[in-house]
Amino acid sequence: MTRLFPEVFRDPTIRVSMLAIFAFGFAGAATSPYQSVVGIRELGLSNGLYSALIFSAAAVNVIVSILLGNLADRLGEYRAMMLTVAIFGILGYGAVYVIPAQVTFVVSALLFLPVYGSLNSLLFANVRVATKGMERNDVATVNSGVRAMISLSWVLVPGIIGSLLINSGTMLPAYLFAGMACAVCFGLIAAFLPRQNGTDNAATRHLSYLAALGEVASPPVLVRVIAVALITSTVHVSDTILPLIVTGAAHGTVADIGVLVGIVAFLEVIFIIMWGRAQRIMSHVTALAIGTVIYVVYLLLLAQASAPWHIYALTLISGIGAAALISIPITYLQDLIAERPGLGSALISVNIFLSAGMSALLFAIGTGMSSYSGTAVISAAAGLVGLALLLFFDGGRRRR
Repeated sequence: MTRLFPEVFRDPTIRVSMLAIFAFGFAGAATSPYQSVVGIRELGLSNGLYSALIFSAAAVNVIVSILLGNLADRLGEYRAMMLTVAIFGILGYGAVYVIPAQVTFVVSALLFLPVYGSLNSLLFANVRVATKGMERNDVATVNSGVRAMISLSWVLVPGIIGSLLINSGTMLPAYLFAGMACAVCFGLIAAFLPRQNGTDNAATRHLSYLAALGEVASPPVLVRVIAVALITSTVHVSDTILPLIVTGAAHGTVADIGVLVGIVAFLEVIFIIMWGRAQRIMSHVTALAIGTVIYVVYLLLLAQASAPWHIYALTLISGIGAAALISIPITYLQDLIAERPGLGSALISVNIFLSAGMSALLFAIGTGMSSYSGTAVISAAAGLVGLALLLFFDGGRRRR
C-alpha cells in the first residue's frame, strides 16, 4: 500500500492541499468550457470585447499572483491569504449566476476571478513550505500528485456538468456549481489546513512589490521561464488545433473530440504520477527534455493524421508527453526562486500566461502560412527551440 500511496502524502498539509486543489480545478473545469457560451451567446458580449477581456484577465492574474505571493512570503503565512482569495472566487462565480448581466460578467472576469486564480500558485507555495526539508525526489512526487488532482477534476467535471445541463436553456448554473466548489475549497482550508507559524516561514530578506516584479523579470529567471513557456505552449496549440484536425483532415466528428479529450485527461492523471516517480532517478531538466521530445513526436504525427483512428492511436503518446509538460515545470519553476515559495510559485502563473500568448502567436503564424496540420509542425519546432534553450542554460548542471 505504501508503494501506491507514498509516505509524503500522509502529511496533513499536503493532503488538505490536494483536496483544495481539486476543488479549485473543479471550479475551472465547470466553467471554462462554457465561458465563451455564457459571455458571448447568453450575455451578448462581442467577440472582440470577449477576447480583450480574457487577455486582460490573464494579465491581471499574473500581476496579482506575483504580488500576493510576495506578500505571503513576507508574512510567512499562506493560509489567511488563501482564505481571502477563495472568497473572491465565491463572489465572482456567484455574482455571474445571481446577476447574469454583461457588467457583472466583465467585473467578475476582470477582477474577482483573476484574484481567485492566484489560489493555484498559493496552494503550490503552501505545499512547497510543507515539503521544506524533504528530499528533492519527494518534492517532485508531491508536486506531481497535487498537479494530478487538477487533471482529475478535468476528467470528471466537464462531462458531469454537460450532462446535468444538457436539457437546460442556459449554462449559467455552471457558475453556481463553481461557486459551490470555491465554498468547499474555503471550508477545507479553514477547517482542516494546519495553522502556520509565520515567523518561522517568513522570508529573511523582504522585497518591495516593485522589487518582486523585478526579480521575476531578472534575466536569469526570465530566460528560463521563456524556455519553459515555449515548451508548454505546444500543449495549448494542441488543445486548439486538435478539434479542428479531428473534424477536418482526420474526417472525424464532434463526438470524437469529447472522447479524445476525456481519454487524454485520464491518461494524464496516471502519467503525472509516473513522471513524479521518474524524477527520483533523473533531474527535472532531463525528465522535461524527454517529455518534450515525446510531445514533439506526437505533434509531428498529429500533422499526418488523415483518419479518426490515427488520432485515437496517438492518445497514449499525447497523454505521456502532456503529463510531463504540465507537471514537471512546476518544481523547476519553483526552484528558480527557491528561497521564496510564494514568489517562486507565482512563476507558474507567469508561465501559463506566456505559454498561452505564445500559443496564440504560433496559431496565427501557422494558420497564416499553412494548414492546421502545418501549425502542429510549427508548434513542434517551437517546442524544440524551448528545449534547446533549456538545455543550453541548465542541461549540464543542476539548478541551485
